[in-house]
Amino acid sequence: MKKFTIAIGSDHAGYRYKEAIKALLLAEGHTVRDFGTSSDAPCDYPDFIRPVAEAVARGEFERGIVLGGSGNGEAIVANRVRGIRCGVCWNEQAAIWSRSHNDANVLSLGERTISRDLALTIVKLWLATPFEGGRHLRRIRKIDGE
Repeated sequence: MKKFTIAIGSDHAGYRYKEAIKALLLAEGHTVRDFGTSSDAPCDYPDFIRPVAEAVARGEFERGIVLGGSGNGEAIVANRVRGIRCGVCWNEQAAIWSRSHNDANVLSLGERTISRDLALTIVKLWLATPFEGGRHLRRIRKIDGE
């Protein structure tokens, strides 16, 4: 599998999974930068998610992974950054579609919604799934206002 440069960040509610995912990514040879948070102490997710999305949008990282309790707020923050296509994934099929159909460059996961093992499986699958292009490219261009 291709090795990626990956930005990762979470709030307190996604901290445990962030640490597990970071360990997996590093063990698989990816380059990872952790944008925080550094504990499970309550914090505000935009403080950690926006920097991840901005770094991906600037091209400093090929992919981003953001985590929280549900993943929804994190996806909303990430998608406010121009050039980001962030999808919340709750199962394997959602992960495949977010990459193959939407060319998602940021993955959002909810620690309170899925098991740790499923989160790790989703990350691996999401990274391994290519964008299909074709009719989906036309739609991506419309999203980006091209």
